[in-house]
Amino acid sequence: MNQHPGVIGRKLGMTQIFGEDGTVTACTVVEAATVVVAKRTVEKDGYSALVLGLGELPEKRANKPSAAFFKKANVTPKQTLRELRCAPEFAASLEVGQPLKLESLFEEGQLVDVQGITRGRGFTGVMRRHNFKGYRMTHGTHEYRRHGGSIGTRMTPGRVKLGQKMPGHYGNETVSILNQRVAKVLTEQNLVLVAGAIPGARGCLVVVRGAIKRAGGKKKAA
Repeated sequence: MNQHPGVIGRKLGMTQIFGEDGTVTACTVVEAATVVVAKRTVEKDGYSALVLGLGELPEKRANKPSAAFFKKANVTPKQTLRELRCAPEFAASLEVGQPLKLESLFEEGQLVDVQGITRGRGFTGVMRRHNFKGYRMTHGTHEYRRHGGSIGTRMTPGRVKLGQKMPGHYGNETVSILNQRVAKVLTEQNLVLVAGAIPGARGCLVVVRGAIKRAGGKKKAA
């Protein structure tokens, strides 16, 4: 389980960064103005985690239990709450109601894992869903250009196998992109620029945290 420090944020879109040598890097901009709303401790809950809040919610739209929860944390109501596992030492270094500073979590060149929900594409065919080639478009082909071909196995076993690639619902699922590089951290604007594309549409919620499968996922101590 990934317990490297991370944040939740909103995907704003993509931009470009020009290097000193003239190279251009396509980056995804993530706005991550998060606040620690609650903490989970090993002594009380059996595990260590931080509950992070993102986005402002009008007080009149918060129900009584939520309003009391935010009042106890001494923070304004938040639109989105997410719980991220972390090491007990990292959780102990933060206080409830304290905003997370991006410069203490990420640095330029660091590897991160980004998780988001992909764009929903509805019911799609096999060419778009599974990247099928399709049938030839000429030489008498009729009403079979984008079909998937045979799906059966005749008498044995006499049924369609489980997992057969067929048309169906595509997108709107949680996807993680591993080992993406942090191109730049803009602390004053609460922005993290991640090199390359990340899952989701503009405005969707994403989770950015240190890479778990490669060295360099955790920021080096100063």
